[in-house]
Amino acid sequence: MKKHFNTLINLFSLLIFTSLFFNSCTPEETFAKATVETNQVTSITEATAACGGIISADGGSEVTARGVCWNTSPTPTIENDTTIDAAGTSAFTSSIKGLSPGTTYYVRAYAVNKGGVSYGLNVIFTTKTYSITTTPIAISLVTATSAIGGGNIMSDGDSSSLTVIARGVCWNTFPSPTIENSKTSDGVGGGRYTSNIDSLIAFTTYYVRAYATNGNGTIYGNEVSFTTQSGIIGLTTSTISSITAFTATCGGNITVDGGAPITERGICWNISPSPTIANSKTANGNGSGTFTSTITGLTLGTTYYVRSYATNSVGTSYGNEVSFTTLSGVIGLTTDAATAITAYTATSGGTISSDGGAPVTARGVCWSTTSEPTIANSKTANGSGTGTFTSGITGLTPGTTYYVRSYATNSVGTSYGNEVIFTTLALKGTVTDVEGNVYNFIAIGTQTWMVENLKTTKYNDGTSIPLVSDGTAWSALTTPGYCFYDNDVANKSSFGALYNWYTVNTGKLAPTGWHVPTDADWNTLQTYLTNNGYGYGGSGSHIAKSMASTFGWNSSTTEGTVGNDQASNNSSGFAGLPGGYRYSYGEFRNIGDAGYWWSSMESSEAGALGRGFSYEVNWLVKYGYSKRSGFSVRCIRDY
Repeated sequence: MKKHFNTLINLFSLLIFTSLFFNSCTPEETFAKATVETNQVTSITEATAACGGIISADGGSEVTARGVCWNTSPTPTIENDTTIDAAGTSAFTSSIKGLSPGTTYYVRAYAVNKGGVSYGLNVIFTTKTYSITTTPIAISLVTATSAIGGGNIMSDGDSSSLTVIARGVCWNTFPSPTIENSKTSDGVGGGRYTSNIDSLIAFTTYYVRAYATNGNGTIYGNEVSFTTQSGIIGLTTSTISSITAFTATCGGNITVDGGAPITERGICWNISPSPTIANSKTANGNGSGTFTSTITGLTLGTTYYVRSYATNSVGTSYGNEVSFTTLSGVIGLTTDAATAITAYTATSGGTISSDGGAPVTARGVCWSTTSEPTIANSKTANGSGTGTFTSGITGLTPGTTYYVRSYATNSVGTSYGNEVIFTTLALKGTVTDVEGNVYNFIAIGTQTWMVENLKTTKYNDGTSIPLVSDGTAWSALTTPGYCFYDNDVANKSSFGALYNWYTVNTGKLAPTGWHVPTDADWNTLQTYLTNNGYGYGGSGSHIAKSMASTFGWNSSTTEGTVGNDQASNNSSGFAGLPGGYRYSYGEFRNIGDAGYWWSSMESSEAGALGRGFSYEVNWLVKYGYSKRSGFSVRCIRDY
């Protein structure tokens, strides 16, 4: 309305001015029209432009008005839209306003003098339309079902009739989409805007254009295309760990969500390959990243196939397949050899290296006098769990062979270790050496001791031990040798032989299954006797009298000594004899007075440990003696 009103004012003013100008002329005067040229149109926009002209000749009278006129039809006149520029003959430029976008116009320059109105040639131009573009990265955040697009309206005109009343993007699976296809509505006006493109189909190519609508219609921007993501999730299955008879641990890692949020994830398994979520499965939350799953309810000794899975709006995808076999439930264990064997007790145990896939709830050893004992026979209870345990076997019968197996129980059942065999100590008995000498023995605590001194003149491999009778030769020995007291073989039957320590150190002196006692063996004997009332008077460490034989000792008047009241000696059964010894320089001493016995342990380069007592004392003496000394030997069983 304003545009037309201004045009009418311009026209009215021009007509009044022209009428007054011509009325001022006298009838006799005749004037030529001015000569006008129209310039090219410049600065064209959607609603404006610039034009003008040059008055090359004024026709003999003053140019009193000039400008441009235009119309959508050829040969516009000042009856149409015009500009009025200052009078004169110089070049001029006019601003053309109030145009419609995308419209073709005709424009001419004009000039008014006393000769009338003259016009230049027609010049044609077309106003611009709207400029709508999408940025080079307009499509972004493409998923399986959505994307982000948008546009940029560069100009919406300069009047209310040209204002953008709707804008957005439109799309289709075919090129050149329009607002008749899918579209967004993203407000009004010019400038940059963003559009959410949704409800798409996975792995499909779409064509998109920005659009803008005003009173003149809808204009589209340049076309772009994109392809939605496949919806296929990228994931891997973890290695199986912590396998038991009934459970295992697995999991997965989701690295790509396929273009749609992960709504569920976990692992699935079956006894057949390619398990799916229709089989057994776990549910381990949602989203991408790593997760861990606990597989339960399995059957022992069974092979399972496992795959990770993840679900989004497109569907469910699976990771690589792994397989594992549940444990059999059979416990892996071994039985320890029997030790500390006495007439009534022994020690064994076992080591559980594998629980078979189920926690060990009970363990121990079981035994019987027949092979392959079970927990239905005698047994110990030694806690639970894997690892090593020790069992005390009690209630045994002396001189009896027993069969022992470790056992362990879990929810699957009871498993057994290897079988070991041992025989309890006989309270009494005999053993024969390599040359046929027979010795009585007796059980004392956890040990079995000969109750006679060793008599053999041969090693247990049958080779002879050197007999050294000469005292001078004896004193020089640093090699094995033996003799009898006073070099009288008649002493052999009562007191046995005397051996230097070099003979003991060969390791071949005792009968097979027996050995010369170590220092620790002697200590064990001494401790047992002390702690079990064998001291004189029923207590204490004065145990010599309980170890001495009931005859052969020189007499003593001191109460509690070995030589006093000899009939009360030997409560332990050791029956120590006063066989005397051979001094390191070769002479014999103290038969009837004392008894001395070697241990297998040296005390120095020249000495070794031994034990002994005499008729005048009541304690067991421990000394380091010269290795060249000749002492008696008592043997102890190997257990």
